[in-house]
Amino acid sequence: MKYAVISNGGKQYKVSEGDELLLDRMSTEPGKDIEFDQVLLVVEDGNVGIGQPTVKGCRVVGKILSDEKGEKIDVVRYKAKSRYRKKIGYRHSYTKVVIEKISSK
Repeated sequence: MKYAVISNGGKQYKVSEGDELLLDRMSTEPGKDIEFDQVLLVVEDGNVGIGQPTVKGCRVVGKILSDEKGEKIDVVRYKAKSRYRKKIGYRHSYTKVVIEKISSK
């Protein structure tokens, strides 16, 4: 089995070919290819490549499928005995990406 660990937006993701990920919102249009060059680990048929901090010559290529929104989170602020109540809603924006190819040296 071939998989890699990539870093994007301060977070790390374990990916293999064909996986679909929800990453933090990117400014790229849907349908375009994206290349992740911060590959921290690559495993291919039992051979492990560990980066220091990244694996040299390794690239992970993906395709942007769509932009999506996550579930709504309600934030409620309340102070006792002062009639203060405030309710705020929040939805995080994501970009859906499918991993097409993991290329190592």
